[in-house]
Amino acid sequence: MKFADLHLHTFFSDGTFSPEELAGHGARLGFSALALTDHDTVEGCARMAAACAEADMEFIPGAELTAEHRGTEVHLLGLFLDAQNEKLRSEIAVFQAVRQDRIREMAARLNELGVPLEAESVFALANCRSPGRPHVARALVKAGLVRNLDEAFERFLKKNRPAWVPKARMSALEGIEIIHQAGGLAVMAHPGLNRTDAVIPDLVEAGLDGLECFHTKHSTAMAERYLQIADQFHLLVTGGSDCHGFSKGKPLIGTVKLPYAHVDKLKATRTSRVAANSKPLQSQGS
Repeated sequence: MKFADLHLHTFFSDGTFSPEELAGHGARLGFSALALTDHDTVEGCARMAAACAEADMEFIPGAELTAEHRGTEVHLLGLFLDAQNEKLRSEIAVFQAVRQDRIREMAARLNELGVPLEAESVFALANCRSPGRPHVARALVKAGLVRNLDEAFERFLKKNRPAWVPKARMSALEGIEIIHQAGGLAVMAHPGLNRTDAVIPDLVEAGLDGLECFHTKHSTAMAERYLQIADQFHLLVTGGSDCHGFSKGKPLIGTVKLPYAHVDKLKATRTSRVAANSKPLQSQGS
C-alpha cells in the first residue's frame, strides 16, 4: 500500500529538521506523499518540493494556522496551498510579526524574573520568521539557564507559568477563508488534542473541508470517533505525525501512515473546486 504523512514541521517554524532531512526520513520510511505544514509560514515549501522530487515522492504544500472560534483554540491545516498567493503571504506576514512580538514579551517576563535571556538570542537561534516557545526553551538551555527543555517549560513557559504569554489568534472562519482563497483545503488539526468537537458544526458551515482523524496523540478510539464525525458531516479524512524533529523528543515521522486513498480524495475535491471556480459566468440571457 501507499501511505502519506500530511502534518510535518521543519526548522522554518518550530521543528529541527531541514526540508531535505525531513524528505530523506520520509523516503527511508517508504512514504509516497508528504505535506509540509509549518506554523504560519510557507518558506520551506520550495526546498521541500525539490527534496521530495529528488526522492520520487509527491509533495503537498501547506501551513498550520492557529485560530479560535467562540473561545476554543483551533489549529487549521491548509493543504495544497499556492505558496506564492499574495493574500496568503501578506496574512502570514502579520501572524509572523505577532509571533515575534510574543517572543519579545516572553523575554521581558523572563528578565523581570532575573533570567537574563534576550529576545535577539532567541531570534538568532530560531533563524526563521515564525519563532515559538520551543525556540525560547532551546535558547534557555543553550545559555545554561535551565538544564533541559522540560525544565524550561515547567518553570517558565507552560500555560500559566510566569513567562507564558497567550497567543494572539485569528478567527477560525477567517482562517478557512484565507486557506480557500489560496487554493487550499481547510482541515481541522488534531481535534482530540484541542477538544474542538463542539465547534465542528460551525466550521463545517463555514466551509471546513476535512478532519485530521489520525494523529500521533489520537488513540484508536479517538480516531474511530473522528472518522464517524467526518462521515456524519461529509468531511475529508487526513492524518499525520505532527513531527517536529527532535524539538519535542523523539522524531514522530513514521508513527502515522495515512492510506493514500485519502490523498486521492483530497486531490479530487481540490480539482473539482478549481474547475468550478474557473467556469465562466453564464450570461443572463443564456
